[in-house]
Amino acid sequence: MFRSLSILTLATLTLASCNQFRVNVTDSGLKYQLHEHDDNGRKAKVGDILSFHLVLKNSKDSVLRDTYKEMVPFKMPLQPPAYKGAFEEGLTMLAKGDSATFYVSADSLFSKAMQPMPPGIGKGTDLSFTVKMLNVQTPQEYQKTLELSQAKQKETDAKLIADYLAKNKLTAQRTPSGLAYAVTTPGGGAAPARGDSVRVRYTGRLLSGKVFDSNMADGIVFPVGMGWVIPGWDEGIMQLKKGDKATLVIPSLLAYGEQGAPGSIPPNSVLAFDVELVDVRKGAPMRMGAMPRLQQ
Repeated sequence: MFRSLSILTLATLTLASCNQFRVNVTDSGLKYQLHEHDDNGRKAKVGDILSFHLVLKNSKDSVLRDTYKEMVPFKMPLQPPAYKGAFEEGLTMLAKGDSATFYVSADSLFSKAMQPMPPGIGKGTDLSFTVKMLNVQTPQEYQKTLELSQAKQKETDAKLIADYLAKNKLTAQRTPSGLAYAVTTPGGGAAPARGDSVRVRYTGRLLSGKVFDSNMADGIVFPVGMGWVIPGWDEGIMQLKKGDKATLVIPSLLAYGEQGAPGSIPPNSVLAFDVELVDVRKGAPMRMGAMPRLQQ
């Protein structure tokens, strides 16, 4: 009896393994493999907000993107497929907890996006999208989850900021948003208003003290309050006056949030910036500088 059960179990596992690696094709031509699949789970629908890990590879098995290494899942509202065999069609097969690989024509993808074929991706080849679906939510469900998550993160950030100010003996002003700023050397010049052009020297640090970006020579130039930089910078710089040197301690929700900046800023990081407001121009734009790390 036990031998028969063992043989049956082995046969079942073998069949499951074969199904896992079998490539199927939809009527539209999308090739796919299902690795984990719950037939009874609620499948993703157009308009749902999806959260999933993604490993993207070219036809030579080179990894082009890996959200596991980035430590931040991919999030997107599910749009209708833009062409036959599109990645979005595959996502409609998946429920929370499912995983699969979809093979998408590189030619179709980049022609529909009206973009040139990037280096490392050959014409006539497929890109493989391996997906692990973490969550499938309606917009209403997602908004509720987001509000709860942000409220919890705001409390966490507030404690981290208070501890950082105490540890570094900074006497700071706090704004309703949770931003803290401490003027360490007053300048006494004009205060910038929304739309004014400002020049700022800065060094950006994680709360651990690790520097992730700095420009203390020429500084950067941008129109303040216009969304050119992270929200914490827009708000913080407008609290200062020309010539001020200050420390801005910025909650994660006003910085890079749960996405972080892969390779330099972990998700949900409170950031500290030592800044100097070098110049303020009222209605007279200065030459714009590059802000690769401060733009959202």
